[in-house]
Amino acid sequence: MASTLRDKNQKSAVSKSDAVYRTLKRAILDQALAAGTKLPEDSIGERLGVSRTIVRQALARLNGEGLIELRPHKGACVAQPSLEDARHIFAVRQSLETLVVDTLIGKLTPQQIRQLEAHVDAEGAARTNNTSASIQLAGEFHVLLAKLTENDVLLRYVTELVSRSSLILSLYGRPHSPDCAVSEHRELIAALDKGEREHACELMRHHIDAITTRALLKGNSEKDFPDLLAAYAREEGL
Repeated sequence: MASTLRDKNQKSAVSKSDAVYRTLKRAILDQALAAGTKLPEDSIGERLGVSRTIVRQALARLNGEGLIELRPHKGACVAQPSLEDARHIFAVRQSLETLVVDTLIGKLTPQQIRQLEAHVDAEGAARTNNTSASIQLAGEFHVLLAKLTENDVLLRYVTELVSRSSLILSLYGRPHSPDCAVSEHRELIAALDKGEREHACELMRHHIDAITTRALLKGNSEKDFPDLLAAYAREEGL
């Protein structure tokens, strides 16, 4: 009985930590939490109705993805990548994601191709009425490709780079039609399905190049930290 209760409590804590992580991540990528914003554990915990321990777990995940910075004796704040950081991140991402494509050539099953197509269909459906969801799905497409390689090391680094890229685009991204990503993703799937190694790798290199060139410095507006998490938290059931 005690063991069952303990397991139930652990699962509940993990679930809450996941919800806090998703809430903060979306708020950061939507720029509700601007670059440099301090993230005090007590304020977040009070606002979201969770313990500081759960908040600390979520912050650790965000730090691992490069979305926040954990500074000794100063606490956490939203990361502030520079344009130079952006160039480095996209250069590494281009190399790793080309490796992902090269690894997948000749290995994807019809079911996996359909899985990728279904994901891009969801991107297309979201583009007209939910730009935030469309951007999130676009990043998740690249994570899904990495997952299909069954290479955990590659998946870990691609996941981190996609998160960092999403933050950079939210800070510096030039406005553009999400149709770009959807059409580019469809072309890439078609090349993978046909086993066209060189063409698929070139498509991925071009795709990351296109994302990189959409960077353009823009300003950020100040927002009131105590209240801005409310809408995100409600969607996560907090």
